[in-house]
Amino acid sequence: MVGNTDLVILTVNVNGMNSPIKRRQIADWIKSQNPTICCLQETHLKQGDTYRVKVKGWSKIYYASGEVKKAGVAILISDQAKVKIDLIKRDKEGNYILLKGSINNEAISILNIYAPSGMALNFLKEKLRELQEEIDNKTVIVGDLNLALSELDKSNHKTNKKEIKEVNRILEK
Repeated sequence: MVGNTDLVILTVNVNGMNSPIKRRQIADWIKSQNPTICCLQETHLKQGDTYRVKVKGWSKIYYASGEVKKAGVAILISDQAKVKIDLIKRDKEGNYILLKGSINNEAISILNIYAPSGMALNFLKEKLRELQEEIDNKTVIVGDLNLALSELDKSNHKTNKKEIKEVNRILEK
């Protein structure tokens, strides 16, 4: 990545990181992909377990986790990137983390969200409303929204077109 000005962001729902074998597989995958930033959802780590998120070469790790083994999000930033973090916001349930600052001297905000299924649309509306003062045109929103963003995202072909339009309208603001 030295000399490369591209910003590569990966996002993946890991569906739990409590198994040492799975943590190793995730770390190996991140290293093989070599992103600038890697955003993880559903780490399922409790607050005291977040030390388990380790990837050689990505020592800048920011996370949000709850008291129980569910949800959990993390943002890992490559050691190759010049990072300055000015603001970190997270919720106590581990459903989102927002970083605001600069990477390689470029202003950026990253919002990593895990929206609980069954209440995803309302959750997304509520969190974006709460964070509206921090979100601007330099904000990258990633994560597992548990929502279809297009008709191709649904496997049952019974897409709610109104919901798809509403989600996209919210995200485009």
